[in-house]
Amino acid sequence: MSAGVLLATALTGCSLFGRAEGATNPGTGNATTIAGESRRVSLIQKLGTDGPVRTLEVDPSGRWQCRDCAGDGVDSTGSLNPEQTQRLQRMLADPALAQETDQARHYKQTCIDALTSTLLISPELTITSQDCPGEEKPPVANEILLLLTQTTPAEDKG
Repeated sequence: MSAGVLLATALTGCSLFGRAEGATNPGTGNATTIAGESRRVSLIQKLGTDGPVRTLEVDPSGRWQCRDCAGDGVDSTGSLNPEQTQRLQRMLADPALAQETDQARHYKQTCIDALTSTLLISPELTITSQDCPGEEKPPVANEILLLLTQTTPAEDKG
């Protein structure tokens, strides 16, 4: 396991991936259910080896909390709109994510001083990518990363 993944896991803690209480059916306009519950996701980013760790946590309802998300030391909170929340939950439920995990891809970081983004998806999926020339991005995870970086202060590039 890479040092970045270990750091990300330690920073987010075990409580991040608790059960989603009050999860509802997709047709109700609330968070989509996935086998009885919606999924949480965290985005952990670090620029190079010495950069600060930036974190974004999104709960199943679409509420997010960002710590140093843009690398400027500012913490913020907000919510995705209902369409964004439903889209996120659909992507988090995509079975293809299981083949995009670091373990399934035998992922190894290849760039120095690049922005490393790690998605931690409950329960127990870890998907890392770097902003490196030529690095192949896992398709579903990359769509999740784009949604999160376009709708919050998180950054898609270093």
